[in-house]
Amino acid sequence: MTKDYLVKALAYGGFVRAYAVSATETVAEAQRRHDTWNTASAALGRTIVGGLLLGSTLKGDDTITVKVQGNGPAGLIMVDSNGRGEVKGYIQNPNVSLPLNEKGKIDVRGAVGTEGVFTVIKDLGLKEPFSGQTPIVSGELGEDFTYYLAVSEQVPSAVGLSVLVDTDDSIRSAGGFMLQIMPGASEEVIDKIEARLANLPLVSSLLDQGKTPEDILDTIFDGESLMILDTMPVEFKCDCSKEKFGNAILTLGTKEIQDMIDEDHGAEAVCSFCNNKYYFDEADLEEIKAEITGGN
Repeated sequence: MTKDYLVKALAYGGFVRAYAVSATETVAEAQRRHDTWNTASAALGRTIVGGLLLGSTLKGDDTITVKVQGNGPAGLIMVDSNGRGEVKGYIQNPNVSLPLNEKGKIDVRGAVGTEGVFTVIKDLGLKEPFSGQTPIVSGELGEDFTYYLAVSEQVPSAVGLSVLVDTDDSIRSAGGFMLQIMPGASEEVIDKIEARLANLPLVSSLLDQGKTPEDILDTIFDGESLMILDTMPVEFKCDCSKEKFGNAILTLGTKEIQDMIDEDHGAEAVCSFCNNKYYFDEADLEEIKAEITGGN
């Protein structure tokens, strides 16, 4: 399996920033962990690809959280990514499988819904995280990322997100691109890009044919010279741990922890993002309780 990676580039003399990512194995890992059905896989997968693209604009440990809360059966979709190409995510209802839409494609809009809120929270290591919120305008998600960038960050952009789900619900290919128009770009450049995007095949189809992120950018810019700035690996990676869940149990207080010991004889914590399970037996819980009471 080819390793997933993301490419950052400049085009049209620096007036267009371009990003493209192949994320097939990353989205496949999310599908396996959450056992998502085909429509849920596409919705979660597109959000993960969009999260990777937005995350790639950050530095190292800075993080970005994308929350899609629509009125469709998928419920909340939440994705965290950082500047190192690491991403994790989940969908509230993984078991969504809808009939194909009128174009014969997976009905992501039907799963997400057409009304709701699209939220991006950036933690740049400052005192307060930056939070931007826009209404869901499409439910197809690519347009929703595009609208968020235009309205909340005032960056005219085009975002394409694509996930190809196989008949057995596994992920055949997944990836996307993000173009950002810099101040001073001419109308001619913008018109050229719009014309190319109107005829662009699905990114997942290009990846399924063996194309790379560089090939995708070459297809979009059609002979224009590209300056590749950086390539970086991307992967599904969760930073949960038994210690972190232990700290969360600590905040419940002694009475609730004692109830877990007396009634359940232990506790199981499940990470929403990656489905890893952590078991705390009675001795573990007594130890946590002793931290609160100072051993008394």
